[in-house]
Amino acid sequence: MMKKLNNPFTRLEGYRCFGCSPDNPLGLGLTFSEDGEYIVSTWSPKAHFQGWLNVLHGGIQATMMDEIASWLVFAKLKTSGVTSKMEVRLKKTVYTNKGDIKLKARLKEMNRNIAVIETWLYNSDDELCASALMHYYTYSSEVAREKLWYPGEDAFYSE
Repeated sequence: MMKKLNNPFTRLEGYRCFGCSPDNPLGLGLTFSEDGEYIVSTWSPKAHFQGWLNVLHGGIQATMMDEIASWLVFAKLKTSGVTSKMEVRLKKTVYTNKGDIKLKARLKEMNRNIAVIETWLYNSDDELCASALMHYYTYSSEVAREKLWYPGEDAFYSE
């Protein structure tokens, strides 16, 4: 069953995350849902994210996969973390003018406090266009709350 995730960080003064803030007019404005073991997102590309004529910039694709991995850490691992490594594979051209893009992420494994997260980016025809293996250094929930504004897992879910 799909559950939309709230963005509790919007309550923080000055919060303008490029990936997920609804208040950053230059950002991606990604939103996320939980679907079983996956975190998912659907996004409508805008022309100003081009790397070439009507082609979504590869760095933006990597950013999107990094962002969905961080939301997996928030919702599934119930903490916060930072990216320590990205292994990005750009497989197929992603167009900015051919419909919505879909993202998926799931936890592959935990190695002590390193979360290894698989991410995928699909075009509007459901073709796999990019993937990334993300490595996240995760913090204890105490450190995440004290230093990284982690609001607790309940803040991501509506009653």
